[in-house]
Amino acid sequence: MNLTSPTDTLVCDTAQLARWQSDPAYNYNRELIAPEINLFEWINRQFGEFLREIFGSRFADEYSELILVCIAVVILLLVSWFVYKKRPELFMRSGKRTLPYTVEEDTIYGVDFPEGINEALSQRNCREAVRLLYLQTLKQLSDAGRIEWQPYKTPTQYLYEVRLPAFRQLTNHFLQVRYGNFEATEELFRTMRALQEEIEEGGVS
Repeated sequence: MNLTSPTDTLVCDTAQLARWQSDPAYNYNRELIAPEINLFEWINRQFGEFLREIFGSRFADEYSELILVCIAVVILLLVSWFVYKKRPELFMRSGKRTLPYTVEEDTIYGVDFPEGINEALSQRNCREAVRLLYLQTLKQLSDAGRIEWQPYKTPTQYLYEVRLPAFRQLTNHFLQVRYGNFEATEELFRTMRALQEEIEEGGVS
């Protein structure tokens, strides 16, 4: 008796197999592979979907990246403006010449300001006259209780204590001369003297 095995009727359908392999629904390996996350692409995709809901797909596809770049530029400008308001001396020109005074000399105590200013002007040392005038203003503000003077504080910090436009202008002139190497002239000194008088009228004395 001859026993014959049945014919193998299983045939691999390569076409169907190819369709399954190309179908993302059967791509189980994707859960095992960590996707490479591109932050900009993710933000762009989310922002694009937001624009599509409002303006439609055509507008979003054409302008989403451009709008994102503009927003990034605006944010950068705002940050720069904020830093400038906090530390304006960082944006001043750095002079190569040695200043005729040091930080340690900037004190408001034990100084005869009127005599020092007159002596500086008689010697045509307007830079020193500007420095003394500004320190004299700080002395007046401190005596009036408008600021809490400390040797380590910067001129910019005092702007938050005295919110007067005249004091802001006076401080800007001082910073330009001291850190920006701007020329100190008699005209600038007279301008600062007028600002000092305006500050005094604003409640210093």
